[in-house]
Amino acid sequence: MSEFVLVRDRFGRLVFTGADGVAHEGVVPVRAFPISSPQTGLALLSAEGHELAWVDDPADLPAPARALIDEELARREFMPVIAAILEVSSYATPSTWHVDTDRGETRLVLKGEEDIRRLPGGVLLIADSNGVQYLLRDPAALDRASRRILDRFL
Repeated sequence: MSEFVLVRDRFGRLVFTGADGVAHEGVVPVRAFPISSPQTGLALLSAEGHELAWVDDPADLPAPARALIDEELARREFMPVIAAILEVSSYATPSTWHVDTDRGETRLVLKGEEDIRRLPGGVLLIADSNGVQYLLRDPAALDRASRRILDRFL
């Protein structure tokens, strides 16, 4: 990882200044593996999508840069984790699901079974009709009623 400086401009955008002294506005941090390994592997991309820096372990960054990256990632990576499926409007799609997440109860519309993606390790990624991604880390850990509902869609 090369040395760089990361600050916010007056418009709230991240500005990356590399060892060459060139400033890049509108920098976007992107995790390499946001679900399977969110704490390692991070790229800082220019507004045009070019990689400016690779960070193996964000914990090794100076605290100010790490805080800016964490703030930016929190804005971009809104992915509630489903803790329970409380009810569904129908077992045919589209259907409205009432779920309990780590961010509170909400309703999502599942357009089709293809919007439930299986990821390695048994993790499920559920996309609602608005494009919000919900994470279900361990379907086997759900309560019995939630598992029964989920099984109907898998």
